[in-house]
Amino acid sequence: MSSKVAVVTGANKGIGYAIVRGLCKRFDGVVYLTSRDEERGKQAVSNLNKEGLKPCYHQLDINDTKSIETFRDYIKDNHGGIDVLVNNAAIAFKSNATEPVSVQAEQTVGINYFSVLNTCEILFPIVRNGGRVVNISSSAGHLSNIPSATLRSRLANPNLTIPQLSELMKQYIEAAKQGTHAAEWGNSTYVVSKVGLTALTMIQQRMLNDRDIKVNAVHPGYVDTDMTSHKGTLSIDEGAVAPLYLALDAPDTVRGQYMWCDKRIVDWVEKKPLE
Repeated sequence: MSSKVAVVTGANKGIGYAIVRGLCKRFDGVVYLTSRDEERGKQAVSNLNKEGLKPCYHQLDINDTKSIETFRDYIKDNHGGIDVLVNNAAIAFKSNATEPVSVQAEQTVGINYFSVLNTCEILFPIVRNGGRVVNISSSAGHLSNIPSATLRSRLANPNLTIPQLSELMKQYIEAAKQGTHAAEWGNSTYVVSKVGLTALTMIQQRMLNDRDIKVNAVHPGYVDTDMTSHKGTLSIDEGAVAPLYLALDAPDTVRGQYMWCDKRIVDWVEKKPLE
């Protein structure tokens, strides 16, 4: 019951898999590789076993409340809590996707924002005081990607609440359904989902300060994964560097920040830096 616990969502491949690998090498405790698909997750664990690493496995679908609750209860019963939570699970439609923008908006924001939020609300009560939460964002999650100055101001409001942020995300989905989204929100559903996640990070930090829990968002870089159609220039292990830094090494003063892949803390509101 006393062992420390690290959890990575969506970890059967890509950056999540590499984060598990890095945690297994350095984290002083139990590392859980989780995935929606149990067979793929167990195969990922088997592959890491061949490297001499010993992650544990548990099924976790962040789009399924019952799955999250089952996982929470398992961790609580077997370990008492979580010390590191890496919210990595996400989706992205390809640039040539044929689904209408209304469908893309609902599914992308639904998983990358609302499902992550739901996962956090269910798991945060068992994150131990002093723990660390890493939200895997993106360069797409920089506020400058939102065209509307009014929206940027609302999203950057230091007093923004989760219900208010969630309402903005719902307004975007509705605008996408009506075909009126582009002028204010831009043309990328992925951008809106990751901006939402980064804004959520700032709010979560304010809410968890009294428990000394550090919550940060990170752009892992342009990584060679299925999500980038393998166009990324970084390996998955290079993409795991900044998330692992936030999970294990960053000073306790780093909290509620937006970090770039080279470990720079970036101003989320001002102009986006170059890669």
